Amino acid sequence: MKYMIASDIHGSERYCKDLLDAMQREQADKLLLLGDLLYHGPRNPLPEGYSPQAVAELLNAHKQQILCVRGNCDSEVDQMMLEFPIMAEYCIVSVGKRMIFATHGHVYHDANLPMLQPGDVLLHGHTHIPALEAREGYIYANPGSVTLPKGGSARSYLVLEDNMFTLKTLQGDVLAQLSL
Repeated sequence: MKYMIASDIHGSERYCKDLLDAMQREQADKLLLLGDLLYHGPRNPLPEGYSPQAVAELLNAHKQQILCVRGNCDSEVDQMMLEFPIMAEYCIVSVGKRMIFATHGHVYHDANLPMLQPGDVLLHGHTHIPALEAREGYIYANPGSVTLPKGGSARSYLVLEDNMFTLKTLQGDVLAQLSL
């Protein structure tokens, strides 16, 4: 199973299209979205190509492939636009004997860890800053943002395949890799 993992689309039709093009290029089986899909949020500028309705249509066309968790900018009215569930605070993905705890990052994060076993993965977005690193007792992975990157980072996503995380720019350039 090949997962593509992305976060923080924030209603940008342009970057949602780029993400879906990258998904096709990657030939991913599933797209795991870590929240903040449609709304730009009051702390963010309007992103290029802002069109929440168009983003909903684009994502709905791939609903069979999408797993999603709720971001702090996602609401029940967003769920009404989307044909796949987005309101869960987290989801669990098992890879071998490891658990990947996937969440947006506004509730569970480095300062408020979920229950992890040694070697498990905390996977979240929210910060708009990509990360992929082994920490004391767990692995931390963040795909960054495909629309509004922060901290001088590139628009990015993660791929999980064969027990390997690969962090890539939206254009497909490899930024980092980490084996589970």
